[in-house]
Amino acid sequence: MKNIKYMLLASVLVISCKNSKKELEKINILAIENPTNVVKLSSEIAWQKLNPARGDKSPQAGTVWGDRKGTVATGFLAKFVDGFSSPPHIHNVTYRAVVLKGKVHNDDADAENMWMPPGSFWTQPKGQPHITSAMGEENIAYVEIDSGPYLVKPVGEAFDEGERPVNVDARNIVWLNNSRTNWVSADSNAEISFLWDRKDESYLKGLFVKLPKGFKGTIESDGSVLRAIIITSELNYKLPQTEEVKALDAGSSFSSTDRALHEISNDSNDDVIVYIRTNGSLKIN
Repeated sequence: MKNIKYMLLASVLVISCKNSKKELEKINILAIENPTNVVKLSSEIAWQKLNPARGDKSPQAGTVWGDRKGTVATGFLAKFVDGFSSPPHIHNVTYRAVVLKGKVHNDDADAENMWMPPGSFWTQPKGQPHITSAMGEENIAYVEIDSGPYLVKPVGEAFDEGERPVNVDARNIVWLNNSRTNWVSADSNAEISFLWDRKDESYLKGLFVKLPKGFKGTIESDGSVLRAIIITSELNYKLPQTEEVKALDAGSSFSSTDRALHEISNDSNDDVIVYIRTNGSLKIN
């Protein structure tokens, strides 16, 4: 297994999104009578040991949405102690992941370390042997599966269904501004990077959104699935039901299950990066 800097895929997705035939219709906030917007703070996440037998060295998992022990699609945070390195193993399902804090290495056991910093993205195909290591005072990644349960199995049960891993360092992410994608409005300075999409009836896709310092605007969505995770820095989010403003740090999330308007602002001194999983289209204003 070799690390892949997935520039080719990014280029293909750039072309695909520039030529997208679907324009998101303008959402009238007054027409959303029963908003489904939900916020979950990182401080509300309950942590559990992934491998209790390893004691304090065990990675911890905290569910953001779904149920990693069930059969449904799920997103959860994984936390690793400094110097953690797993034995070679496989998973029964493919997962995608994004680094939030610290540095993470994920590859086969004899590969040279590639330490991915916050904002990096990787995928791990089901059935393929690999190790995961972490380096830093605090190491957290967001992990996402399309179906569960999420299991760890020995390499003796390895199998190959043709999927190949992807490791994209944060420095190799390809960003698109409003001149290169119609998902960003003409007067917005936000940027998007399209990471993956499923070529089936689910229409699911995953992307990064970068919101620069001083950004104040909205994300309009028309899908029945929208899961957004704060990857770096801190974002202010205004709940439409109460108009309460919540401060969302890395690991916090917001979601909706119908057409929605997400009112957000970046009052921090850094870019905010948000990972979004959706089956619809977006417009960033």
